[in-house]
Amino acid sequence: MEAMDGPINFGETDKYWGLLVDGFTHPSYEIAYNPPYYQDLFEEYGFKTYYKQEGFHLDVKKPLPERFTRIAEWVAAKPGYEFRHMDWKTSEQLVRDFAEVFNTAWPTFKPDFTPLKPEYIHKTMQKAKAIIEPEFVWMGYKDGQPIAIYLMWPDVNMIFKHLNGKLHLINKLRLLNMKRKKTITRARGVLMGVIPKYQGMGVESAIILNLVKVFKQKPHYTEIEFSWVGDFNPKMRKIFMSVGSVSAKHYITYRYLFDREAEFKRHPIPGI
Repeated sequence: MEAMDGPINFGETDKYWGLLVDGFTHPSYEIAYNPPYYQDLFEEYGFKTYYKQEGFHLDVKKPLPERFTRIAEWVAAKPGYEFRHMDWKTSEQLVRDFAEVFNTAWPTFKPDFTPLKPEYIHKTMQKAKAIIEPEFVWMGYKDGQPIAIYLMWPDVNMIFKHLNGKLHLINKLRLLNMKRKKTITRARGVLMGVIPKYQGMGVESAIILNLVKVFKQKPHYTEIEFSWVGDFNPKMRKIFMSVGSVSAKHYITYRYLFDREAEFKRHPIPGI
């Protein structure tokens, strides 16, 4: 044991990962939130920045940049490409395809990558069935083979904040009722990935274009929070900027070396 990282979730990196250091607006669903003074506590103890993370906000009421739309429509219309959202009737196949893309795409920029098991995805989907919007989960295919994934949750923190931290039967019914009344106006983009062979070809743009069409059918949603993107993934950062989203929240994942004389090395960043 040479070091410890934190703050992190004991599980996948899609939730409660990193320390919020800027952008103390609202706590989002399964996203780290803490008082501002925590940063001083970590750094005075001796933790150093291992990598930085950003949360991007997109106002879905604003039109997409013309260049982005043109590229997205061109990709979506190319022969052999298909984009479809989740359907509970075919969710088992989607889970397998989702795992295949995730386990192919993520190792390209995460040296400490741990494969995602289909069982974990299935369990997560079932757990969130009461709140999930099937149109928020997308797969991209080329000639029938899965090449891209996108996962987004309704930001149920907008309801949870009214339930006093308790999810007993009455509050579960209140949750469903408030969801039905369209209380949730914000969605949280959890992850997006494309297998290496199709990266840089605008596949992500085509998925985002489909999302915008979904939001036109669900006008009570006004904002997407894409969280989070690490500084070791500049390609994804560029995509979110090109669609018109803005960097709104900043996080740090720290590392503490037990040998205080050892050389500290940051998480590898492509091109640096």
